[in-house]
Amino acid sequence: MKAASLFIFGALICSAAARPAQRGGNNGGRKGGSGSKNSGNGGNAAAALPSAAVPAAAATSAAVAASTATAAAGSSADLQSSLTLDPSVIAQGFSDDGQNPPVAGQSASSTSTNNYINFCALTLPNVPLTNGQQITTGSCNPAPIGLIPSVSNMPSAKFVNPKNGDTIAANTDFTAQLAVANFQTGVFTNAQKTYFAAPQTLNAQGQIIGHTHIVIEKLSSLTQTTPTNPTTFTFFKGVDAPASGGIASADVTAGVPAGSYRICSINSSSNHQPVIVPIAQHGTLDDCSYRLFSSRYVHARPPATQARLPGRRWWPLSSPQGPKAPRRGRGGFACEKRAVDVVEDEEFNIDIGA
Repeated sequence: MKAASLFIFGALICSAAARPAQRGGNNGGRKGGSGSKNSGNGGNAAAALPSAAVPAAAATSAAVAASTATAAAGSSADLQSSLTLDPSVIAQGFSDDGQNPPVAGQSASSTSTNNYINFCALTLPNVPLTNGQQITTGSCNPAPIGLIPSVSNMPSAKFVNPKNGDTIAANTDFTAQLAVANFQTGVFTNAQKTYFAAPQTLNAQGQIIGHTHIVIEKLSSLTQTTPTNPTTFTFFKGVDAPASGGIASADVTAGVPAGSYRICSINSSSNHQPVIVPIAQHGTLDDCSYRLFSSRYVHARPPATQARLPGRRWWPLSSPQGPKAPRRGRGGFACEKRAVDVVEDEEFNIDIGA
């Protein structure tokens, strides 16, 4: 009977430690609570025990600790199937809200003394678990962020083709090419069943393992300043193959209609979450460029040192599209004096120099 009582008491202690601390009122459970504000409650309860009970409580705590250590040692080879949080991974810094001392304009962080292990339990049933699915109405994902690379292994990307400001033939096949660095591409999981379902991982070189995407969005003009709608895009492609020679490629079959567009990369870990890096202040990990897709394709660019004039069209002198009696311009290009007819949303006065 005594053994049974000891086991139950020990289980209650473990349960209390595992339960996430919550703050009532406006800072309630849906934000994970504020564990540091309530972390003293356990100590006060222990102090309130009668003096005769203190040795028994200490003995019980020692027994529970020994039992936990034994269990941990026995299951250390199978941590990924254990339903108990291993003490070695508890981040003590998570109990600090970052406002010690307070900083004007800076918000206090949510806090936890158990690594937010039950964070998503506080959101149920109104907010379901992500559970490897793309839930369009919102969800809570319990998977940790995972492995984070060093500063020297932060990924970077830059479009090789098309270049920023290029004018490209509309409705014509082309290949988008993205140069990537410090990034192992071509690794992706089932986006319908394992979305955000595993932590970010690194390869032997310390680089993020994942893949990139190419997305093209229509703009009202190249000078558009209003935010775009993320649910609307003209082209989207996950690049399945690993980068070849540092270049990730995606074929845009049949191109896109005439107009102004931006083309961007989305670099992701293997389970489709955005790549995570170790510091807050860093250059962008993706790239975007802006370009024109024209139904009246400009067959060549003037030299970078020569500004393109609005309303004029350039060809190499050898081009069959050139005028019969051209006026020679600098750099061996011919300029036709008459204005060029353009489709409605083209902007031919952009700089298309190299």
